[in-house]
Amino acid sequence: MPIRFTPSSNIALLRESATIAVSQRAKALKAEGRQIIDLGAGEPDFDTPKFIRDDAAAAMHAGATRYTATEGILPLRQVIAKRARAYGPAAVDVEPQDVVVSNGSKQSLFNACFVLFGPGDEVLIPTPSWTSYYEMVQLARAAPVEVRGSRERDLKVTADDLERAATPLTRGVMLNSPCNPTGAVYSRDELRSLLECAERHGWWVISDEIYRRIAYNGDATASLEVATSRDNLIVVDGVAKAYAMTGWRVGWAIAPREVSRAMTAFQSHATFHTAAMAQHGALSALTRSDESDREIERMVAQYRARRDAALEIFATAPDLPLVRPEGAFYFYFDVSAAAGNAPDPGTAFARRLLEDKGVAVVPGVAFRTPEWVRASYAAPQSDVVEGIRRAVELWREMQD
Repeated sequence: MPIRFTPSSNIALLRESATIAVSQRAKALKAEGRQIIDLGAGEPDFDTPKFIRDDAAAAMHAGATRYTATEGILPLRQVIAKRARAYGPAAVDVEPQDVVVSNGSKQSLFNACFVLFGPGDEVLIPTPSWTSYYEMVQLARAAPVEVRGSRERDLKVTADDLERAATPLTRGVMLNSPCNPTGAVYSRDELRSLLECAERHGWWVISDEIYRRIAYNGDATASLEVATSRDNLIVVDGVAKAYAMTGWRVGWAIAPREVSRAMTAFQSHATFHTAAMAQHGALSALTRSDESDREIERMVAQYRARRDAALEIFATAPDLPLVRPEGAFYFYFDVSAAAGNAPDPGTAFARRLLEDKGVAVVPGVAFRTPEWVRASYAAPQSDVVEGIRRAVELWREMQD
């Protein structure tokens, strides 16, 4: 007798990644012969710098093809720890034993959620936020609590916002700056205030800093620069975004020693370790810092040019609410005025934009704000400009 699949309670609330779903739909339309401008994916459109690829290939030919330590090769953890110590007093004691290298920052975030939170815990998530935060917290059997940021503050939250949303069950908070999906960046004072709030209440902080180097007024503030202590702080970063190394799947967490040990133990039973050759590629990116810095500056300059060109188009529609991005590579805009009484305005707008105008964007419901949509400018400038032009055009048409 055939066995009928019934999802376990572990994944009862799990939802497909909306960002991946949009990308897949865009690819399907392209396969049908449609000319699609894809502004959905959050992936740099640049190649990994050649010197990184060359160094990784050399490491492979030299024998970097075997198992590594679960927590990552020692030279990589050493350079991550050394770079962290330069942030300030709170980080002076960071050692390689505090670093766990994982299969991308996504796994580092999941590892942290899984070892820190459990049934009965609540985790504050500034909203809108990256879609996977909510799912990761739920997979850890904890409860994600949405904390809304105000429009006047570019949807960023304050310490007061966190305290109003907190209950006796609050166990932690997820932070992200520059923010996905909005591109907003927390200032030094804003970030310091959030960290002080969490320390005062005894909450864990998971700080996702994967976009920190993609900012348009210098690198965004790192949590370790303004924290007074790292006893409750887990910093997650990686090489995917700034170094254009998304497919290499190398991320890491810097955590208090007992947390890093727990994350290593958990990872040893899940994925074991990141691919050896990829770790050597990340080692090259971090140790050859002068060359990496030049490449990052070049890429960020192009993101800025794309952003500025598209902002000129948004300026022709001053009534269209928009977060002006100061980091990352996303536009986030509110299309509810054009969607009538639709219960999910962003999805209705995104569907018409894709089907009628040939432009893929991500509905804001993925980030728990259904009135909005996210458009990535990690695409050729001509595509970005034309895609935003069509989006603004549709916004006007839907209001007529």
